[in-house]
Amino acid sequence: MKVHLKALGCRLNEAELEQWSQQFQAEGYRISRDGTGADLVVLNTCAVTNEASRKSRYLINRLHRDNPTAKLIVTGCHASLEPEQVADTLGVDLVIRNEQKSNLPAIAREQLALPTMPLSATAPDDIALYSRGRHRAFIKVQDGCRYRCTFCIVTVARGEERSRSIAEIIEEVRRFHASGIAEIVLAGVHVGGYGSDTGSSLRALVQAILDDTDIPRIRFASVEPWDLPEDFFQLFANPRVMPHMHLPLQSGSDAILRRMARRCKTVEFRRLAEQARSAISDFNITTDIIAGFPGETEADWEQSITFIESVGFGHVHIFPYSPRSGTKAASLPNQIDKATKQRRCRELAQLAANMKQQALQGMVGKQVEVLWEKPALDTDGGQPRYSGYTPNYHRVEIHSDDDLEYAVTHARLQTLDSENLVLRAIP
Repeated sequence: MKVHLKALGCRLNEAELEQWSQQFQAEGYRISRDGTGADLVVLNTCAVTNEASRKSRYLINRLHRDNPTAKLIVTGCHASLEPEQVADTLGVDLVIRNEQKSNLPAIAREQLALPTMPLSATAPDDIALYSRGRHRAFIKVQDGCRYRCTFCIVTVARGEERSRSIAEIIEEVRRFHASGIAEIVLAGVHVGGYGSDTGSSLRALVQAILDDTDIPRIRFASVEPWDLPEDFFQLFANPRVMPHMHLPLQSGSDAILRRMARRCKTVEFRRLAEQARSAISDFNITTDIIAGFPGETEADWEQSITFIESVGFGHVHIFPYSPRSGTKAASLPNQIDKATKQRRCRELAQLAANMKQQALQGMVGKQVEVLWEKPALDTDGGQPRYSGYTPNYHRVEIHSDDDLEYAVTHARLQTLDSENLVLRAIP
């Protein structure tokens, strides 16, 4: 029996696909990358914005249209917020809410009367085959969030914080490494809150991974800046912990941060950035910024731009504020018009490009280890072109006749392609 798994949205949704892949294969099911020939299709939906919910509804319809005979399971944030609506959608056989999704394969087998195939069960060392089409694996370490930022619906959809045990995570990391994965990304709704419900911590988890596994490269998905203790950056003294963190700022104005119910002031964020950069050479900080949050005046925006520039970021994800039904921010007064939000996004995009170019220029001439991805052939028919990421998560490209796919090799960063904002390397 073939199972096709598809996710929309965040890295956590991708990490959950990895878990289900392992569980289904352990029970004898085959994982199919093609949904049209699958017997069972599972869609992990997103609802971070109204547009994400719209895309989720579109995907439900498309998956059924492409394979109307397959059983269709819908889960994720959109399905959890609108379970009745999703259940009534043509082609949907089962809705599994977020609080049940850790047991999705077992629930699917029971509710849909799926066959059991123990003789086809995949050996543990082969269980991560679903990830072999990629260069890294996402590891779900926790779910849920105890905070309520005024713009966020995900905390409503995901519920309270629930951390996986360190032993369970260690075992999963070992399985991925045994199957050839060289890099993991620790993912969750509130990664920095790991252990809040078990008496542990993110720092303790990372130390355990370093002590009890041989995985070569460890990264983090987005981590809230207020979650990091004073001694956290000592972990990066180990070269297996990659010198990059995505710390979402959301605004460089303290007035707007208060309206967002964020728990980190700008002075605290700056101190955190200084700690990281003083402790680790070439430490790269990337971030998220929302432009045009309700009540954001021109003075607030200018203050935000000034602060962002003064801190400096290797990359900025820019989001024009989009009202999300069910959140407090959607009902706040002084909503910003679309034209103003678009203008602010353009201004920030230009600043972000300048900061990224400056960060990349500072890497030219250095020799680093790069995890290479799948090659692409140049249009002129020359050598295969590989792309990958430096330890501090800067994109780099190289031309090589060697098979570099999923390999980690040394490369000298020779030049910067300023137009495409990518580093060019030589072996």
